[in-house]
Amino acid sequence: MRVLGVDPGLTRCGLGVVEGVRGRPLTMVAVGVIRTPVTDAPEQRLLTLQTEIDQWLSDYRPDAVAVERVFAKANIKGIMGTAQASAVPMLAAARLGLPLALHTPTEVKAAVSGNGRADKAQVTHMITRILQLEVAPKPADAADALALAICHLWRDGGQGVLDQAARNDTLKRAEDVAAQAGPNRLALLHAQAAVNKSAAATSWAVHANQGRGGRSSSSKPPSPKPLSPKPPSATGTITAHHTGGEYS
Repeated sequence: MRVLGVDPGLTRCGLGVVEGVRGRPLTMVAVGVIRTPVTDAPEQRLLTLQTEIDQWLSDYRPDAVAVERVFAKANIKGIMGTAQASAVPMLAAARLGLPLALHTPTEVKAAVSGNGRADKAQVTHMITRILQLEVAPKPADAADALALAICHLWRDGGQGVLDQAARNDTLKRAEDVAAQAGPNRLALLHAQAAVNKSAAATSWAVHANQGRGGRSSSSKPPSPKPLSPKPPSATGTITAHHTGGEYS
């Protein structure tokens, strides 16, 4: 299993890819830091993060993404940038349908060093030993990203991949059932209405053509002539006699 760990931040965003399974030695695949200038607009800095993270996802094709969970601190202004940056890898994972996990700093420290209150130096030392690196990863953001990936591998193992496979299998079965099902009643009614409309239009065109070949060139049937009363009698009254539906 391969996991991309992300330590979010606008100024520095740590990225680390670790591969392996629970109970066996882990291997570092890649590690790095994305830096954005503080002079850039926030949206441009976020765009830079998105571009770089998308490239990492394309290059290393992880099976899951692990991001540090952000907690509000006294410095609200400082935490806002971190919260904004953390949304970028979360959205990237969602677009690709990858399992996503959020781990708190305490969870990461406990998983890597056995102490939820370990400092950064202790965490970096343990990461160097776990991944059998010759040189400790620097800066601290890079080490934290690797720690996130290790934490996810050891805590969740391959469960995220299994869950995703189960979701894909359920979706595939639903698509198969939908493909085998016949047309629904609404679709049939719409189809029949379209046929009736087409037949009516054809019938009207036939009648119109017949009318053009006869006495009248109009496509509409002739209107009945209005009934004319008889001329008035000498006394000035109008008389009409009903004889079998005709006026005479």
